[in-house]
Amino acid sequence: MSKKVTETVEELVIPILDELALELVEVEYVKEGKSWFLRVYIDKETGVDIEDCGTVSEKLGEKLDETDPIPQNYFLEVSSPGAERPLKKEKDFQKALGKNVYIKTYEPILDEKEFEGILTSFDGKEVTIEMKIKTRKKTVVIPFEKIAKARLAVTFS
Repeated sequence: MSKKVTETVEELVIPILDELALELVEVEYVKEGKSWFLRVYIDKETGVDIEDCGTVSEKLGEKLDETDPIPQNYFLEVSSPGAERPLKKEKDFQKALGKNVYIKTYEPILDEKEFEGILTSFDGKEVTIEMKIKTRKKTVVIPFEKIAKARLAVTFS
């Protein structure tokens, strides 16, 4: 059910975002405790502000009221994906080149399932990251289809 809800919400929100020159990062529909949350994460090159989130929330809320695709009560939240933005689409990985990323895989690669380092290349089939292990650098190539989860990773120097 939650997959159907997120797909329906994506169809409703994309025209709104296109009109406002915003990008859809992710739609989540999750139950936390007794409450359901519909979370829509948006972004743009210069970053989103509270007005962007408010405008999208208002326009999407109207569309959701019209179509009523969700049977139970829920809270609608529209926000920025934050500093540790998820990487889902190929273009997300392209934009993240040269940045620090965290990747978790479905199965071990070189006996590991979690990797953090600088994304040095992405060709649509494989992701290459350069990890620092103590004083050594190690390059890891991860097949794109083996990535379970990926996001930007904030580092504190």
